[in-house]
This record gives sequence, C-alpha cells and structure tokens, in this order.
Amino acid sequence: MKKNLSLAIFKHRDFRFFIVARFFMVLAINIQATIVGWQVYELTGSVLDLGLVGLFEAVPSIVVSLYAGHLADLRDRRNIIVICLFFLLICSLTLFAFTGPLSFLLETYKAYPIFLVILVSGIARGFISPAIFSFVTQLVPREHYPHSAAWMGTSFQAGAVIGPALGGIVYGSFGMQAAYALDSVCIGLPFLLFFWIAKRSLPERKEKEALKDSLLKGLRFVLKNEIMLGAMALDMFAVLFGGAVALLPVYAKDILFVGSEGLGYLRAAPSLGALLMAYYLTYKPPLEKSGRVLLFCVFGFGVCMLVFGLSHSFLLSLLALFLSGVFDSVSVVVRSTIMQTMTPEDMRGRVSAINKVFIGSSNEIGAFESGVSAKFLGPVGSVVFGATMTILIVFFTFRLSPKLKELELKNWV
Repeated sequence: MKKNLSLAIFKHRDFRFFIVARFFMVLAINIQATIVGWQVYELTGSVLDLGLVGLFEAVPSIVVSLYAGHLADLRDRRNIIVICLFFLLICSLTLFAFTGPLSFLLETYKAYPIFLVILVSGIARGFISPAIFSFVTQLVPREHYPHSAAWMGTSFQAGAVIGPALGGIVYGSFGMQAAYALDSVCIGLPFLLFFWIAKRSLPERKEKEALKDSLLKGLRFVLKNEIMLGAMALDMFAVLFGGAVALLPVYAKDILFVGSEGLGYLRAAPSLGALLMAYYLTYKPPLEKSGRVLLFCVFGFGVCMLVFGLSHSFLLSLLALFLSGVFDSVSVVVRSTIMQTMTPEDMRGRVSAINKVFIGSSNEIGAFESGVSAKFLGPVGSVVFGATMTILIVFFTFRLSPKLKELELKNWV
C-alpha cells in the first residue's frame, strides 16, 4: 500500500513536470559548481578563494531570502520560478562566454568575474528557493506531503549525483567550454518545462500587511515552534561546520591525487548515497520516532566527515562521503516533512525563506568557513574540526530540544 501511495503521486501531471524540471535544475547547478570550484582553484591556487565562491553566493541569497518568502506568499509562485531560471540561464551562458569571447576578463582579473556571476546567481537562487518549496505543496494533496518531500529529495540527489560526475568527466575529457555548454543546456530545460505547469492561485490574506509585519509574522511562527526551530538549527550548524564540499578540489588535487575526474566522483559520492536513501524513503518515510532518527542521522553524518577528513585513501574517502549522503538524506526528508505539515498554506513562502537562511545558505557560508579554517588549520584540520563540532551539536540539541527528540511525524500527516 505504501508503494502504491508513493507512486500515486505521479498521477498528478504537473508534479511530474515539476520533478523533471527540478532534476535538471539541480543537475545544472552541480555541474556548474564542480567546474567553478576546479577553475577557481586552477586560476588562483588559493583555498580561501574556494571559500569565497560560497560567500559570494550565500550573502546575496541571505539578503533577499526573507523578502523572497514574502513575495512567494503574495505573487504567482510559478512566475517567480520562471524569472529566476531565466537569470540562472544568463549566468550559465556568461560562464560559458568566459571560456571564449570573454576569456580576456579572466586573464586580466583572475577569478573576480566568476565571483560576480556567482553573486547574481546567488540572488536568483535566494528568490527561487521559497517559491519552489511553497509551489510543490500546491501540486499534490496533503496525504502525499511525505512522499513529495521524499521525491523532492530523490530528484535533488539524482541531479547532485550525476551533475558532479558528469561535470568532472566532461571537463576532463572535452574541456571547460564543453562542460559549461552542457551546464547551459541543463538549466535551459527547466526554464522551458515550467511553462507547461499550470499556475496555481494563492489563498487570500484576510488583511494586508506591511512588509516588516509580514516578515516578523513568519519569523515569530518559526521561533515559537520548538520542533521546527530545533530541526532547522540542527541542520544549519551541521551543514555550517560539517560540510567539506568546498575543500574537495584540494583533496582531489593535493591529498588523494585523483585530478578533475576524481573530483567529480568525490562530489557525486555523498549524493549517490543520498539518492539511494531518498528513493527508499519514497516508500517508507521516517514517520515513527522521527526526532530520534533525525538526531542519529546528523550524528552519523558528523562521524562520516571525521573519517573523510583523516583519510588518505580514495576508496575510503568515497565510502565515507557516500555514507554521509545516506545520513543527510534522512535528515532532509524529516525536516522537509516537518515544514510541509506544520506550516499554514499562506505562510509557506516566508517559512521556506527562513529555512533558506538557516540551512540553504549555510552550505555556502560553510564553504567559506571551510576555506578560512583551512587557511589556518590546513584542509585536514578544517574538516576534522567541523566534523567534531557537528557531533557536539547533536548532543546539545538532544538535551535542549525535548519536543524534537520525541517527534512522531505520523501524528502530523
């Protein structure tokens, strides 16, 4: 019966288009991230510059996120997504142009033109995230929310698995220009696909609110919900300290000696683990003992990153990253289901924006943290420090958030 319910979600035509579009969007983003990381490290040889890539994306994304959430609760969410995809396509085409007619800019200014493009894409991603999250709940009925969260995770991780590997292989085999061309095609497809998805009307607000009041209302809602706040904070600090994605080019080139193709596999390994787990969760969502499962999985993620940080074996590193993706996938589905089931329809955009500030941008800020700490501690010391902090944060959350610890999602769906 669970299997039938999991697959029944695809009876909704627009959800099918949505999932395919999301897959190609994530695929493009990961192809681009792999190429940009390797390109910047080749241009400058600086671990700090790898962190700056994350910072240039995170800061504008954080700055616009709250307003983007407010906008997603007022304006047509599909239109917001289409506009953002258009700007992401422009950014991809610009990076492609840096390998041809605009290559002189990199010769003159090194990585700074790339940072500028990443800044613009950060703004677009800051607007698209709340719109994506709030739009998907309009495409399926409530009983499908846990399965939609799992399929969202599956499509995300599928793109995140294939993207880095594909980007690394195309880069290594055919060159940077071909890799950026592929990135541009992959981001262009979801831009077209969203035109096939019907618009959805928004629930009417009982009264008009000023921007400040609207944002404060969303913030107060999250702060008063111990379960939601605890889940967001746990993932935020885990991603902030525990991630090592920004340093993968350093590990690939200077520690594991596997080159750009090896970098693609390193980036794909956690996503492959996450993909397999996310697919399993489409049939068996973590609805029982959900809080304890979340805490255990974040702890497991920290242990995996500790092993990766200390490893000098390519195979052991791949295994550690693979298992980190398995654990991370469960925590993402639990948190997404919490947000979908506990958030009123007219506040989804704002709550999603707050989640973006908590978690989405912590990926990029975490990349900056990794770059800075690697500058002082070295790449291995940076990863070990972050993994240790993640493990400690799990223990703090276990003690400070009893409602999250005892969460049973089956009571909310």
